[in-house]
Amino acid sequence: MFKTGKTGTPSESGNRDAARRHPPFVRTGLTLVALGLFVTAAALAVVKPDNHDKLPDMFLARQVLALPDPFPQSADHFSSPFIHQTRIRRGDTLAALISRLDIHEPGLQQFLVHDKNARSIYKLYPGRTMAAGIHDDGTLAWLRYDHTPGAAQGDHYVSQWLEVKPDGHGGFTAAERSATAHAQTRFAEGEIDSSLFGATDKAGIPDAITLQMADILDSKIDFIKDVRKGDRFQIVYQTYLHDGKNIGAGRILAVEYTSRGHTYNAAWFQPKKGSGGYYDFSGHSLKGAFLRNSIKFTRISSRFGMRLHPLHGKWVKHEGVDYAAPTGTPIHATADGVVKFIGQQRGYGNVIILQHPHHYSTVYAHQSRFAKGLRKGQQVKQGQVIGYVGATGWATGPHLHYEFRINHHAVNPLSVNLPVAFKLEGRELVAFKQSTAAYEDQIDMLADLQNQHIQVASR
Repeated sequence: MFKTGKTGTPSESGNRDAARRHPPFVRTGLTLVALGLFVTAAALAVVKPDNHDKLPDMFLARQVLALPDPFPQSADHFSSPFIHQTRIRRGDTLAALISRLDIHEPGLQQFLVHDKNARSIYKLYPGRTMAAGIHDDGTLAWLRYDHTPGAAQGDHYVSQWLEVKPDGHGGFTAAERSATAHAQTRFAEGEIDSSLFGATDKAGIPDAITLQMADILDSKIDFIKDVRKGDRFQIVYQTYLHDGKNIGAGRILAVEYTSRGHTYNAAWFQPKKGSGGYYDFSGHSLKGAFLRNSIKFTRISSRFGMRLHPLHGKWVKHEGVDYAAPTGTPIHATADGVVKFIGQQRGYGNVIILQHPHHYSTVYAHQSRFAKGLRKGQQVKQGQVIGYVGATGWATGPHLHYEFRINHHAVNPLSVNLPVAFKLEGRELVAFKQSTAAYEDQIDMLADLQNQHIQVASR
């Protein structure tokens, strides 16, 4: 025990005696122990300032901790490389990036510039990342350039990068790598204050998803003129992640929008037969079954009905409508369907016949050429380019001959009452309800939470 002076502090002689009795490292240990006891006492005082006798035994009992024997030593080196990463800036050069990544490999820059497998590094995109793994001895483990962090391929996103590694013989190898991104389902809700994009930005919804929402519901809502303050929406959508980073927006799975007391909803559904699309929660398609026009034409050159044939000079029934247009003008499918015929048919020349649900079919004749890769039995979507205007077959000039058939009988496409939208029926409707039930529940949950927030805010 230290001797104390009048002030209650250890006396100088007590200090000298203590210093002689304890070597420096022991003195340090005693100081730490004393400090630890002080902190513990302070902590106990905070927990139970006036009831020390009621403290749990775990606070009062003396704890003895056994240290491992032998005590583990620090590792001399790490087995995994240390990773340097940098973001490409405007005006960056390959030499600047190599220097910033702290890479010291003779011949690396020359290899990257000349090797044909490393050609993707020739274009440095500002904002993209480059990373390097460095061993503890300073040598390069690998170099990675994320030149395409998110590329849409059908319904998926793929991340692509260049990977460069030492070959073990003083040189390097380069190869392109790719991985499918992970799809993640997200939920959001919002209320219009000033604009649709302002509300979706506040809700953290990507702009690509906002554009999809406007496109899906555009037959119900004019998002330019009809959006009002106080409109509310709930949405379930997909995003794609790679290495923990968002690399792209997927599709909307379900959405509901309420404006001035009217509610509009939609859910994605992929029937077993036919292409996927959006339907309201009762199973009605949200897009018109047929477009009125297949091309952006300049004029109608011949209408449906009896006419004097321009080549044969006889009065015959014209079973379609002719749209005059320059050769090469794109021709669009007027509805979802399947290619029933593609090829040549006498006076039709190069012709495509599409079969649609409910006994409807359409004919596109006199084409100069077909869309690349299109074949019999292939499914096409409404608005998809299937060919190009020409003058093949019995034609006096470039135009599209378009027919609309019901049960194989041609009707006037300009006057017929086109089906506004298809409705799922039978097994397809049952499958739709089963597929979208979870989306509807999520939309309802989001709407309930939104109502609760509004009620709390109004109090």
